[in-house]
Amino acid sequence: MRREETVDYHLKAAWHAISRMYNQQAMKYGGTMSIGFALLNIHSEEGTPATKIGPLMGLEARSLTRLLKSMEEKGLIYRKADEADRRSVRIMLTPEGSKWRDKSRETVLRFNEAAREIIPARKLSVFFDVVQSINKMIERNEIYEKTTLH
Repeated sequence: MRREETVDYHLKAAWHAISRMYNQQAMKYGGTMSIGFALLNIHSEEGTPATKIGPLMGLEARSLTRLLKSMEEKGLIYRKADEADRRSVRIMLTPEGSKWRDKSRETVLRFNEAAREIIPARKLSVFFDVVQSINKMIERNEIYEKTTLH
């Protein structure tokens, strides 16, 4: 099977193209796609527990720590003790972080509007169904259990 015939090749190629596009937009403001994505995962008023951001983004603790440190140094976030559970830390947006979050949101929405302008709704619906099916297949974790490699 050629790589162009594999499902993962097309998913990876599309994601890399989207990632490059988002990074190019973020660089205009001195940011990165990772920063923008993190900002979108922080509740604008209540903040978000630090322990919730990593799983939302698919990041390991070490990578999340570096990302949050970078965002703190840029003045986009600050840490605040959770009022309900003093052991927990909430990540809060600064006014500058809120501006960057709004810009990140606009960027994501514009990409989605552009995609919807050229891709018919019925095709997008099939695409979403296919991606959900792939995710469910992976979550069941039975792909490699059924076969034995010699």
